[in-house]
Amino acid sequence: MSYHDLLPSSWLHGKDEAEQPLVSLRKQMDSLFEDFDRGFWTRSLDYAVRTNVSETDKEICVTAELPGLTEEDVDLEVFANRLIIKGKKDSETEERKDEKGRQFHRVERMSGAFQRSLALPFEIDADAVKAEVKDGVLTVTVPKPAEVAENTRKIKVTRPA
Repeated sequence: MSYHDLLPSSWLHGKDEAEQPLVSLRKQMDSLFEDFDRGFWTRSLDYAVRTNVSETDKEICVTAELPGLTEEDVDLEVFANRLIIKGKKDSETEERKDEKGRQFHRVERMSGAFQRSLALPFEIDADAVKAEVKDGVLTVTVPKPAEVAENTRKIKVTRPA
């Protein structure tokens, strides 16, 4: 007996799925976990915005994936220490609904309204924020206030002796 024979996934190998009710349950559970990362808990938003946040001594940079969107499709707001990214992406079926003879057999590309709010550790000066969309990526640069930038210190990390 090999190690592989002990795995639950091998127990049903070669058996008809219709005879195995747990196979259907397993597929549904797999689907649930696959959907979890795609915004399962935020179905009302339909569109999950994935972001990266990086930092230097002088600024914080937020990049967000917004494939297929232009600057007209995105709203960016600042409220106190929050950066709020909003927008809406129409589905291709909506964009091409007037095109005669086009039938969609599968639609997997994300669409719908979205909103992402990010809290920063300082009050944001809205006049100093810069934002641009290029190749489906929104880049937002938020300068740190002078007092925050001045208080940032690098600490030397050493190896124990």
